[in-house]
Amino acid sequence: MEELRKVFLLILFLLSAAETRSEPQVPCFFIFGDSLVDNGNNNGLLTLARANYMPYGVDFSDGPSGRFNNGRTTVDVLAQLLGFRNFIPPYSTVQRNEVLRGVNFASGAAGIRDETGNNLGEHYSFTEQVEHFRQVVQVIRRLFQRNDTKLFDHLSKCIFFIGMGSNDYLNNYFMPNYYTTSSDYSPTTYSAVLLEDYSRLLNQLYELGARKVAAIGLGEIGCIPYELARLSSSNNKTGSRCNEKINKAINIFNIGLLKMVKRFNRDMEDAMFIYVNTYESSKDLVKNAMAYGFSVVEKGCCGVGRNNGQITCLPLQTPCANHSSHLFWDAFHPTEAANQIYATKAYNSTSSLDVYPMNIKQLALA
Repeated sequence: MEELRKVFLLILFLLSAAETRSEPQVPCFFIFGDSLVDNGNNNGLLTLARANYMPYGVDFSDGPSGRFNNGRTTVDVLAQLLGFRNFIPPYSTVQRNEVLRGVNFASGAAGIRDETGNNLGEHYSFTEQVEHFRQVVQVIRRLFQRNDTKLFDHLSKCIFFIGMGSNDYLNNYFMPNYYTTSSDYSPTTYSAVLLEDYSRLLNQLYELGARKVAAIGLGEIGCIPYELARLSSSNNKTGSRCNEKINKAINIFNIGLLKMVKRFNRDMEDAMFIYVNTYESSKDLVKNAMAYGFSVVEKGCCGVGRNNGQITCLPLQTPCANHSSHLFWDAFHPTEAANQIYATKAYNSTSSLDVYPMNIKQLALA
């Protein structure tokens, strides 16, 4: 198993050599999502969904930046694999001359539905993130001296990363004391409602110039430390270590998202959408944890309570000694070590179980 880990890390190192290229594989990289890929957009907001304090960022080159883990996020690693010399800047602090190479619009607690995450405070929903992109497009248009042909040629070559939906379950559907969605909709109907909004917003991005889109499926949310901390033998009759009620709902959404990707590829001849199967990747990381170098898969490296999953990292809390041995950094978010694997699979996997119909590297070259 140790040999498998060494081989995997060697592959990761070789892929990361893309950083040394003079030009990235695509001119720009635009990111939409939640706390899994937020890199500072929530820092100035009145919200509990903030991570701009130690020990968050303890392994990041610039220290606490607003990233919800110990180091790089999945999109940070992807940016490196795509050949960008610097990380994609957050919308909250991006400079005018930086927008040509991309912007990160992600916001902790954000969801597809506008009300999702309101229990945690301020954030930028998917709708607001799309509006922020609309503003950025106008900035790029002015940089191109209002040449729309040049604008759309530029945007058509960019990668658009969309990682939305986790909070629509964690901080909406499965929070019945705050939201009514679980009584208003069955899991199947709720998934359909989410995907209808998702489709509408993707269409807006398409109209604004997005042509190369990676739609990121939801992971095994029922297996994160937060859910494991809430699970007990008295309310878990499945025999699984995870909350399978949540996982089943997530699977319904993921199946619908894959169908949507296939439909978009059929109906939009000048665009290419791919589906990244994070659910399958997260199952693989747990199943083969030792081979990937993880010795702890059910407990956060940092946090409070059962599984370190009842409360996220407290300011200046001392985390576990070996960060890379843990699959999860806190109650919700993977460690940098896990993000490296998720990103590498999305970028380079040739298995249709991981990516469909192609990987992000192939999407960049398409």
